[in-house]
Amino acid sequence: MTEDAAAGSARQSEGLRIFLVAAEESGDRLGGSLMRALRKRSSMPIQFFGVGGHAMQAEGLASLFPIGDFAIIGFSAIPRRVPAILRHLHATVRAAIAMPPHVMVVIDSPEFSLRVARRVRAKNPAIPIVNYVSPSVWAWRPWRARSMRDYIDHVLALLPFEPAVHARLGGPPCSFVGHPLTERVDELRPNADEARRRNASPPVLLVMPGSRRGEIKRMLAIFAEAVAAVAGRAGALEIVVPTVPHLYDEVKQAVAMWQVPSQVVVDPAQKNAAFRNARAALVKSGTGTLELAIAGVPMVAAYKVSRFEEFIARLMIKTPSVILANLVLGDNVVPEFLQKECTPPRLAEALLQLLNDTPQWRSQSEAFRRLDAIMEIGKAVPSDRAAEIVLDFACRGRQ
Repeated sequence: MTEDAAAGSARQSEGLRIFLVAAEESGDRLGGSLMRALRKRSSMPIQFFGVGGHAMQAEGLASLFPIGDFAIIGFSAIPRRVPAILRHLHATVRAAIAMPPHVMVVIDSPEFSLRVARRVRAKNPAIPIVNYVSPSVWAWRPWRARSMRDYIDHVLALLPFEPAVHARLGGPPCSFVGHPLTERVDELRPNADEARRRNASPPVLLVMPGSRRGEIKRMLAIFAEAVAAVAGRAGALEIVVPTVPHLYDEVKQAVAMWQVPSQVVVDPAQKNAAFRNARAALVKSGTGTLELAIAGVPMVAAYKVSRFEEFIARLMIKTPSVILANLVLGDNVVPEFLQKECTPPRLAEALLQLLNDTPQWRSQSEAFRRLDAIMEIGKAVPSDRAAEIVLDFACRGRQ
């Protein structure tokens, strides 16, 4: 056997090298599920490298650095983090080029991950690059779709309308793999006893002010006033405030001052139980609206940002709604209260319409039942669909 043949044989036996980049918790969870699915589906051993958080590290990834520096929200918070983010950006690119991997998967966090992808493509065009979670080109900066063709080989979309959007905008090839929330249907939807609890008194009201510190600071006080106004008119309520571990103490301290006794929950089992029992919800605009819709919980959605951020958003966002549940349904069934309209009296008035069997409550409930067909719930596991495409590119990159 020649030296070249021997080297080729050694490369074939070494398995797959997959480089993943997930700079925030949402992407980290996706990355962890993807890693498990890749191992399950691959006939070869896989070595994982790159950047990730707790979920990906639990699957065996030794992250190049902690992802805490990326836990920011809003334009005003970005400048002070720029030096650290740039250092991480260059370190990630260097590590990928030094390897190189059979495929790179950049997950969510487009402001960071797509910059990594663009630099890696410029330095080594032979590395296949897959983007898991399309940036919101359908909402703002649509020109990003066409520019992504230069450095992204395939987009794995969480939302069913995104492949058509990329095709229309001239973006990379795009496949709908499904949203990870659809893997939690059994956790989120009630059994017979819990369905009866949804219609019993006192009604369970979910209050979801966000999962980032900036959101909590902006939304929690507004939501507190709205809940107090609802309780003053509707009577007894069982209020549950789901939150995340790193904000638990802050949220619990604030909620302890509310006029209406409320329970703050952080344990996933408690949060899921609250979704299954809830009659209605008051939620910050974001993924939480889709989570509630899949659970079948009618809601009022709201959001408020600084005036500068509002100015930028109004220039760039071109969708008929900013509520994810509405966009997936193609129908503005969830009322949204943004900026000046995000006031306690308006939120309270809308919430009161959802605490009984009203036309507003029925309209949302009926619309949410369409999600199974729209999101292909039950047809395939999203992480498995994603893994199949990633493995295809990895095998091509290995040849």
